[in-house]
Amino acid sequence: MIITRRRRVIFVNRFYYPDHSATAQILTDLAEALVAAGWQVEVVTSRLHYEDAAVRFDSRSARAGVTIHRVATTAFGRAGIVGRLVDYLSFYFSAFFVLFAIVRRGDLIIAKTDPPLLSVIALLVARLRRARLVNWLQDLYPEVAAELGMAAMRGVVGSTLRWLRTVALRAAVANVAIGDRMAARLAKLGVPADRIAVIPNWADDAAIRPIPPAQALLRREWGLNSKFVVGYSGNLGRAHDSETLFRAALLLRDRPDIVFLMIGGGRKNVTLSKRVQASGLTNHFQFRPYQPREMLPQSLAVADVHWLSLLPALEGLVVPSKFYGIAAAGRPVIAVADPDGEIGRIVVREGCGVAIMPGDADGLAEVIRALADYPGRVAAMGKAARALIDRDYSRSLAIGRWKMLLERVVT
Repeated sequence: MIITRRRRVIFVNRFYYPDHSATAQILTDLAEALVAAGWQVEVVTSRLHYEDAAVRFDSRSARAGVTIHRVATTAFGRAGIVGRLVDYLSFYFSAFFVLFAIVRRGDLIIAKTDPPLLSVIALLVARLRRARLVNWLQDLYPEVAAELGMAAMRGVVGSTLRWLRTVALRAAVANVAIGDRMAARLAKLGVPADRIAVIPNWADDAAIRPIPPAQALLRREWGLNSKFVVGYSGNLGRAHDSETLFRAALLLRDRPDIVFLMIGGGRKNVTLSKRVQASGLTNHFQFRPYQPREMLPQSLAVADVHWLSLLPALEGLVVPSKFYGIAAAGRPVIAVADPDGEIGRIVVREGCGVAIMPGDADGLAEVIRALADYPGRVAAMGKAARALIDRDYSRSLAIGRWKMLLERVVT
């Protein structure tokens, strides 16, 4: 009698359920879907919470059939570069030893990109344990750090790290890019075409459904029923442009009916809040904390239109994946990003939003005015956004692509 063990996949990423960071949420979706499809799934992650440094999760647990290994790390947080680097190094060290202990010959290791260069550690374990590596790329480091002004990443240190990272990309059995422009970057790095797959991130489009603004519970609770709400949901960090929005808000002082709703956190969120206070724009802005994941359908429904942003230099290195949740909610998108970028191309092509080049505050203010004055156009764009999700970017489609890819690499 021949006994075959279940196909086994081990994910490694710094955050996992119940953390509400975007990478944790989509990883949880995929891991649990693979269990339902008959895979044995384990996750190596940290004990940390993305936003609350005081939270520590249990070192070993299970949920929905997924075995979760949580490793000890430092918790200096994201305030300083040195502290962040120490946090990364501690995760590399701890994750390496746990991976080495649990990985067996023939397993698939799927490495995400938090912390950066995690693929290098995963490749080392894969070689030692005769396993196979799949890279799930949410961004490309150290290129992102170099574009954001980290001088060390443009010199010898950066070149060395790029070389190591590229070795891990070329050695993997598959590299999953989350956008076409990212896939093009991988090809330029010499990654074979048959080892590159494009699978965009997703939102929970079954739970996130279009809700008319008048029926959005939080809209009433936050006193926004009579307003045209321009929303932002999630982390506002160094990769994003908030300056254009702030200057556009100054140009819209004469429109008391227009309110900018900021839900979430991040370095630039804090800076923007201070500038709003100093400039007397407090009646035009509301700042709200991160909402629980189960409230996401309601929080996304508060806004009439959402904006997102990406610095043009980061196109192909990062993809603003919050687009998929916004579109699932049936809301138009104002992409303050390169119109020829990943999201800029989509919103323009599909008629589900507008793309504004960062720095064009006049253009952004004009677009917001026009949308506030023509609700029919807003509704039409929102319908187009949801139709796009149903057709091309649903969670079931994305997870189906992942299953096909993993079936291919294991055989």
